[in-house]
Amino acid sequence: MHTPKEIVDSLDKYIVGQSKAKRAVAIALRNRYRRSMLKEELREEITPKNIIMIGPTGVGKTEIARRLAKLVEAPFLKVEATKFTEVGYVGRDVDSMIRDLVDASIRLCKEKKEAEVRFLAEAAAEQRLADILVPIQAKRQHTQNPLQFLLGSGEPQEPEMSDNERREHRSRREEVIAAFRSGQLDEQLVEIEVEQSNAGSNAMIAMGIDLNINDLMGNILPKNKKKRKVKVKEAYRILTQEEAEKLIDMDEVTREAIEKAEQDGIIFLDEIDKIAGSGHASGPDVSREGVQRDILPLVEGCTVSTKYGPVKTDFILFIAAGAFHVSKVTDLIPELQGRFPIRVNLESLSVEDYKLILTQPENAITKQYAALLQTDNVVLEFAEDSIDVLAQYAFNANETSENIGARRLHTILENLLDDISFNANGQHPLTKVVVDEAYVKEHLSSEFNGEDLRKYIL
Repeated sequence: MHTPKEIVDSLDKYIVGQSKAKRAVAIALRNRYRRSMLKEELREEITPKNIIMIGPTGVGKTEIARRLAKLVEAPFLKVEATKFTEVGYVGRDVDSMIRDLVDASIRLCKEKKEAEVRFLAEAAAEQRLADILVPIQAKRQHTQNPLQFLLGSGEPQEPEMSDNERREHRSRREEVIAAFRSGQLDEQLVEIEVEQSNAGSNAMIAMGIDLNINDLMGNILPKNKKKRKVKVKEAYRILTQEEAEKLIDMDEVTREAIEKAEQDGIIFLDEIDKIAGSGHASGPDVSREGVQRDILPLVEGCTVSTKYGPVKTDFILFIAAGAFHVSKVTDLIPELQGRFPIRVNLESLSVEDYKLILTQPENAITKQYAALLQTDNVVLEFAEDSIDVLAQYAFNANETSENIGARRLHTILENLLDDISFNANGQHPLTKVVVDEAYVKEHLSSEFNGEDLRKYIL
């Protein structure tokens, strides 16, 4: 298990600054490990210390939670509090977030099991492909003796192959498998049968009801099969998936997934400030307070029914976040405030932060654009002085208009590289383009005349 310092170091690779928030989530994650080492009677008494992150949009709140979950392979769900309505109103109920978390956990556990049986599934898929590409063809007509039919000996059997035929067939299969492995057959079309799931209707799915009719009937309905013509490469992927599912015990996957969701699940509840009351006694605030009261049992700990079985929420870690420009944390109902004992203020980004965001993270936006244009024979390089100017432009734009944090950089770079992205088509020889201060000012300075920054308001 990672130590708090290791967790912070891992988060530093992707998120600039916000050391207080990183420390808070690192401690919360480590406390889960510490809790798992205790005796069962004491372990049941220790619940997660939920966190509220307070700060403007685009400073890293969501990314911290997402990277944290990915680091420890925990089921993760990001959801906006504004999506939910009070019981009795039309809309999504808060219990659906637990159902969604369990679905995420099922996917996580299933992917892990699929990776374990991948080798066997691929071998079985190869053999099925060989059966399709080299079918067994009888060399002789086989007729059934009328006396056998009268005696009820059953349907006629396929004639057995001779030794020579068997050797020839085996040799042909080996040739086909070797050709497939070398990629020679990837574009060849084959006909395969694929299973179709009996999922719920579009209307049910739109209402958040995800029911599989076959599940309800205990898998007694035969699965629909449909013949499709696909390329060998795609057929191999489909057959490998089918073979993997045959090798996986879904009951075991479900048990593990529910336990993982209960013990390791992380729910990131964004825009919680939008459901905070503002002192009014009527109007939509009544519904907002109702949503808070519906969320309260989940955070306190309760049992929610899902299609996979009951799920306890006692030990799920909730990380709430909001800008809290208009409302304050104290506008939340007291009971809910008490369930989020850790409060972390995230700072607005400075010019230096923008410089680091442009260059430091492993997935820095400048590296992303360079990689994209590399596919079209354009080598994109950002000079150091260009980074300084871009950071200053982003800071000024956020200060002058709506502060959208690091997201401002995406808009700026899209406009900066508009000409290059449009003209690059991969047909020209390798071209190197250096973006320096002069280039930035030439392509962006006109956008910053006076206070007219509307182009950068998303």
